[in-house]
Amino acid sequence: MDLQRGRIYVAGHRGLVGGAIVRHLTSRGARNLILRSHQELDLSCQAAVDDFFATERPDYVFLAAAKVGGILANSTYPAEFIRDNLAIQTHVIHSAWKHGTRKLLFLGSSCIYPRDCPQPIKEEYLLTGPLEPSNEPYAIAKIAGLRMCQAYRREHGFDAIVTMPTNLYGPGDNYHPENAHVVPALIRRFHESKLSNAPEIMIWGSGKPLREFLYVDDLARALVLLMEHYSGEEIVNVGSGLEVSIAALANAISHVVGYAGKIGFDHSKPDGTPRKLLDCGRMQALLGPTLMTNLEDGLMQTYADYRDNAPKAQIDMYPGLAQDAKK
Repeated sequence: MDLQRGRIYVAGHRGLVGGAIVRHLTSRGARNLILRSHQELDLSCQAAVDDFFATERPDYVFLAAAKVGGILANSTYPAEFIRDNLAIQTHVIHSAWKHGTRKLLFLGSSCIYPRDCPQPIKEEYLLTGPLEPSNEPYAIAKIAGLRMCQAYRREHGFDAIVTMPTNLYGPGDNYHPENAHVVPALIRRFHESKLSNAPEIMIWGSGKPLREFLYVDDLARALVLLMEHYSGEEIVNVGSGLEVSIAALANAISHVVGYAGKIGFDHSKPDGTPRKLLDCGRMQALLGPTLMTNLEDGLMQTYADYRDNAPKAQIDMYPGLAQDAKK
């Protein structure tokens, strides 16, 4: 496989994961990247997607486009999360196969595993128990996408592979105060509280849930290697192997940002899944030992990205949330 000369479409290149994939491919000398913004190509429109694939004929596709968000966004807009994600992945996977794409990589999410999975989570635990209710519509859409990849492989011989990344953070994240995932949301809150000299920050939940975090450029490196070296129906978890409590994460971000106030926890708000650590034995068997960015270094680079780019990067995908917050 020649990713340097092949035509590569990165769907969602302006997002956290897509941007990191583009950075890594570019650093490795990829010459024919095909990139389209949402304004240039609406992936929820079947006709537009089919016309794009018929014209561009990409050899390889990284399907990193998705509607994503934290607990509040998932709880407030469940219809949008299931509708948009089903549409995006269905149109891209089908048109890629239809128009001769040689290989497609689909990104799942660790949140699609059952809420109370044994730890660490093995790939075969998928669909062995109930999902976390707060993001069930998103999870169901992602499960449909990975099953679609497997079905197209079985019926049509389409080389579609599925990866399951853990919780991600890094440059290019969404720092919206209501819509963001935990790391970028906390970075923004601590930064703004530092500037306003706020005496205390209250964080949703108890602070006790454990989470595994992976720096997004480490993910991108693993995805490109899997695209080059893996071809199979089995899901591949991609994680760091290290977990931290939400309370410890908040303290680490407070230290990186330089916030001097107190940190409190609102026990009336939901915690979400109590623990979520991926078993990455399959990834390690395929790729060998991989170096991972430590959390403090990753947070420092992410905070630098926030300070440099956040004002122009705040794209509100859920305008209703901001309106509700003002009432």
